[in-house]
Amino acid sequence: MSSSEQASTIAEDLSIKKETEANPQTDNSNTNAGSSDLDAEKAPFNPPGSDAPDGGAAAWLVVFGAWCTSFCSFGWLNSVGVFQEYYEDTLLSDYSAGTISWIPSLQIFFMMGMGPVVGAIYDRYGPRHLLFFGSILHIFGIMMASLGTEYYQIILAQGLCSAIGVSAIFQPSVNCTAGWFNQNRGAALGVLFTGSSIGGIVLPIALTHLINEVGFGWSMRICAFIMLFLLILANLTIRPYRPPQQTQKITWAQLAKPFRETQFILIVIGFFLFSYGFFAVVNYLPVQAVSTGMNSNLVQYIVPILNAGSLFGRLFSGFLGDKLGRYNIFIVVCYLSGIWILALWLPDTSTAALIAFSALFGFFSGAYVSLITPLLIQISPMAEIGFRTGIVLFLISLGGLTTNPVNGAIIDSSAGWSGLKIFSGVLCLAGTSFVLVARIRQTGWKVLARF
Repeated sequence: MSSSEQASTIAEDLSIKKETEANPQTDNSNTNAGSSDLDAEKAPFNPPGSDAPDGGAAAWLVVFGAWCTSFCSFGWLNSVGVFQEYYEDTLLSDYSAGTISWIPSLQIFFMMGMGPVVGAIYDRYGPRHLLFFGSILHIFGIMMASLGTEYYQIILAQGLCSAIGVSAIFQPSVNCTAGWFNQNRGAALGVLFTGSSIGGIVLPIALTHLINEVGFGWSMRICAFIMLFLLILANLTIRPYRPPQQTQKITWAQLAKPFRETQFILIVIGFFLFSYGFFAVVNYLPVQAVSTGMNSNLVQYIVPILNAGSLFGRLFSGFLGDKLGRYNIFIVVCYLSGIWILALWLPDTSTAALIAFSALFGFFSGAYVSLITPLLIQISPMAEIGFRTGIVLFLISLGGLTTNPVNGAIIDSSAGWSGLKIFSGVLCLAGTSFVLVARIRQTGWKVLARF
């Protein structure tokens, strides 16, 4: 070989080496295709925000503050059954049950329907002002509801003012928590969402007894003072890990970007469909318990039992999701939620079956709430997480707004309670299937892939 040929060969070798160092995946894919496929199944997926501290005193203080907002927001919403009963029997007895049901429906709608607005403000300015003004609106709305005697007063105070306040405290606190964690994000959010579960256990029972002891007005004020204390703690402890991008200008292209991403569209549809099945159980399980002749003293504990189950379910799904993949755990437990509706709630209406279903559905459906944000973060830029979470919450709010009229119409039709249960169960399974498709698009048909 001549010296010129040797020089040419050496130059080619150096060029290949540099290309390999710059893009090692290309070399692996050509030479070790079999081993790379196996490694892909076992390697953990690193979502956006991988530089987060994943723990420490500051991070867990944020979790504590967000736990307080969870107790005061969805924990409070879980008391809806107590208010529905009191308004129908006493305060608003001149109105039909359907008319009164618009109060909790509007609560759900505004709590989550403000999501895109709150999310856009959070992405640009951070959580500080949202938390402060949201706390004021929430407490003021409850205080005004304690003084209300007319339907429109309760609608404005509880269905509008308080609900908008909740939307401004809940979503920013969850997004802040997610920013402080990466590998342990599911566990942190699982702990956070136990606040709504504990609120759903404590507040309905406390309100039921307080209304009998001190009346409706003082019951609302006592709860408002408790939540005021918790929200002060939240305002003092919640802060973002990354400063907001105040120079970022929101354009129409940015707003439309998520809707051009197939992964995002699939999980949004999945969450929306699952929300219909989920709300049907939460809103109508106590009603059916009464219709089957369950003891009234036991009926008041149906929703707390469901929330007690969700407490453990959220911890379980959060911790296990970090180990085995958050999409994987979400798909398994949400499929099981739909199966419990069709296999247990549909065929059996005995007291024992209803209590068992309440606990089981609460445990498995707990992942639905606690894993929404982690699933979104795995396919979204961190700088847009507020707005993208807001889109999901807005669509879920449409389910919350229309679920009572739709489910009420099904019950009043010839399908009756069986139709409601089939409707609920099928939508839970359908919603989970869309999330499964999103997972398959990302990982392929690799069952062991951690995603």
